[in-house]
Amino acid sequence: MMNGGDLSTSQSIKEAKGTENGGQATCKSKEIPTVQNPSDGDQKGKTECSGMPEEKGEERLRHSSSADPSALTSASMGEVANGYRALGEENAAPATNNLHKVSIIPLIFLIFYEVSGGPFGIEDSVQAAGPLLSILGFLVFPFIWSIPEALITAELGTMFPENGGYVVWVSSALGPFWGFQQGWMKWLSGVIDNALYPVLFLDYLKSGIPALGGGLPRVFAVLGLTVVLTYMNYRGLTIVGWVAVCLGIFSLLPFIVMGLIAIPKIRPSRWLQVNLRGVDWNLYLNTLFWNLNYWDSISTLAGEVDNPTKTLPKALLYAVILVVVGYLYPLLAGTGAIPLERDQWTDGYFADIAKMIGGVWLMGWVQGASALSNMGMFVAEMSSDSYQLLGMAERGMLPEFFSKRSRHGTPLIGILFSASGVLLLSWLSFQEIVAAENFLYCFGMILEFIAFIVHRVKHPNARRPYKVPLGTVGCVLMLIPPTALIVVVLYFSSLKVAVISLGAVFIGILLQPCLKYVEKKRWVRFSINSELPDFREEEDDEAEILVA
Repeated sequence: MMNGGDLSTSQSIKEAKGTENGGQATCKSKEIPTVQNPSDGDQKGKTECSGMPEEKGEERLRHSSSADPSALTSASMGEVANGYRALGEENAAPATNNLHKVSIIPLIFLIFYEVSGGPFGIEDSVQAAGPLLSILGFLVFPFIWSIPEALITAELGTMFPENGGYVVWVSSALGPFWGFQQGWMKWLSGVIDNALYPVLFLDYLKSGIPALGGGLPRVFAVLGLTVVLTYMNYRGLTIVGWVAVCLGIFSLLPFIVMGLIAIPKIRPSRWLQVNLRGVDWNLYLNTLFWNLNYWDSISTLAGEVDNPTKTLPKALLYAVILVVVGYLYPLLAGTGAIPLERDQWTDGYFADIAKMIGGVWLMGWVQGASALSNMGMFVAEMSSDSYQLLGMAERGMLPEFFSKRSRHGTPLIGILFSASGVLLLSWLSFQEIVAAENFLYCFGMILEFIAFIVHRVKHPNARRPYKVPLGTVGCVLMLIPPTALIVVVLYFSSLKVAVISLGAVFIGILLQPCLKYVEKKRWVRFSINSELPDFREEEDDEAEILVA
């Protein structure tokens, strides 16, 4: 990447190109302000040339949406993914400059709901391994997985502050084929994850409304809930963000109250109960993994964030603290105040604990908080999934219609596709959903880890508004524990989950060349957003500067 002192050199190179080859081309210098580094005011001169064919630049790679479609040459799907240059904050997401951006407080709670949403769903860890291993898991696991994933998200998310997130990271490091596979696996795991929230929502309510336990009432409840929450996503990300703030506060309050009431009843010796021979490692690891992953999901919304190069790292830090405390506090209160009955620790058991500790009123509050929390997780996950599809379309990996926005600025087609996937998968059980989602997510994270190291090796001087404070070797060492964890999670997966998940991976491998064929035949229009940076040109400039 160029520093501030390289700008004049780059401009001279471009001007020289315009007068070479016997003066067959003429160039005029046009100063277009593009902030290269938020800490200085350097601007880069961009040159327009006439009378010579362009060998590189935006026009070769992009369409103008207003041009005659018959005169356009379709941009090859995802080809521009190599050699990405970081964006300045002014042009981090030019496609949405006229829309409201997400500020840091809503962003923290969007991350909170992408990852956690509160302690709902952690009960299975106690059933699987007992109080001691459950508590240790939520203490140790963040250092093995959550913090490394959040650090990678902060670095790469600020290098690539546009919608598409991890798809762009992988594409720029490994090429468009693997970028598409990353997008397919992550989107599918996100949709599977979202199918879980109506299940959890109804599991918490069925103790008060038994009819929701099964049959047609449950089916209609899932359908109605999905429609209402999908409409909320349609209305806009800013609304979703502030709704997430309100839901988050309401969802955590009853557990704060429960912990305070439980203090006189807590017996610390109950925290130390463990039976290693009776541990269900598959359920235990999948529960921990599901409750502490998805930190990278927020990267697909980076183009909608206000000043993402500064806001995103801060929001990730605060969200990590909020999530870990939000798990440990009620877990310590519940396991310490109530005699252990491991078989009872299943989805929704915190409502029963609240009743034993504080009474019926507290149980009702926890049930209401669970319902609203699942709503928050649903809308946050759907936002991430739908904006990911929009980002892939803007990079030419998906048909152009995925990049169309509604009058509220939201990705309408992406929202409809994600909602359809939720409805198709909502028939699965809780454990099956978690296991299938984790399996696909593991494959995607392996690609992210590789892309992270590739960027460090190939582009060590690229502008990184936030950089993990480790060298390349340190980053490799940081990724060894989470990679080992991925291997363990995959090893303990059931045969059914493995077959279904590998089948989904195989579909993605076939889907990408099929889309390339469709693009080649021009059956469906593909294009690249003309307001995104031409990072392949920037790579050429850097090479020329080094040669000079």
